[in-house]
Parts: sequence; C-alpha cells; structure tokens
Amino acid sequence: MNLLIAAGGTWRSGAAERGLFDAYCARLPWKAELHEIDIKAKGDTEKDRAREGEKMLELAERFHPHHRIALDERGKNLTSRDFAGLLARWNDEGENKLMFFIGGHYGLDAEVRRRADLVLSFGQMTWPHLLTRLLLAEQLYRAQTIISGHPYHRD
Repeated sequence: MNLLIAAGGTWRSGAAERGLFDAYCARLPWKAELHEIDIKAKGDTEKDRAREGEKMLELAERFHPHHRIALDERGKNLTSRDFAGLLARWNDEGENKLMFFIGGHYGLDAEVRRRADLVLSFGQMTWPHLLTRLLLAEQLYRAQTIISGHPYHRD
C-alpha cells in the first residue's frame, strides 16, 4: 500500500511527536510519505485555510490516489477494527494508493473535505494538527497489525 499524508504546518526542530510519528511509520510494511504544506500566513484565516487546501488538492492531482481521506472532527467515527477492515478491503480490491489530509492550525478547508472519499474523525474533540499526524500513524500501524493477526491490538 502507498500512503501519502498531506499535512498543514511543519514540525519544529526536535518535536517529540515527530520521533513517535517516524517510529510508527517505520514499523509499517507500507510506504508512508509525509508532505508538509507550509503556507506563509497572511492573517486572513479563511483565505489562508483555502490556500493550504488548494496546495493539498494540487498534491492529490499529482499523486492520483485511489481514495482521499480527510481527517476532521466532523467526520465519521470508526473503530480501529472497522478502519483496518476498510484498508484491507481497499487493498484487496487493488485500491491501495491512499491519501490522507490533515489541516494545519486553521483547520481543514471545506473544499478538501468535499472532495474526500471519506471524512474520518478521531473523536469530536479538537486535536492539535501535529498530534493528529501521530494519531494517524499509530492507527495505520494498528490497522496493519489487525490485518496481519498480530496481537498489538486488544479489544
């Protein structure tokens, strides 16, 4: 499976979350690539969010994913097993090129959500965008262990 994560903002040097993100991605048998979308904020939240969204969608046009998954608190809540089942089904159907969108500190642009095949939530709480990257990496690893029958996940 090929995974592309388009994420708004950039890691700060020495960010603890980055080390954990990299550790989970290194455990994946799938190729996971992070593309940070760093815009120079102009102070207009709506326009800045839209510019970030445009850059994410431009990246999607170059990557040609089979599925686009936007991460947003207004999205669908799945259990880890349901998420794993969805990834396994897509992979079995040959639709193994996935792209994930994580908005920066302005949130995710509505157009990105609209053009996503799935809007996925990690709960109704708002998570910091840098921490959301880590949550996604862990859930991808957890999904892979569920699919392979590894005992990492416990119900």
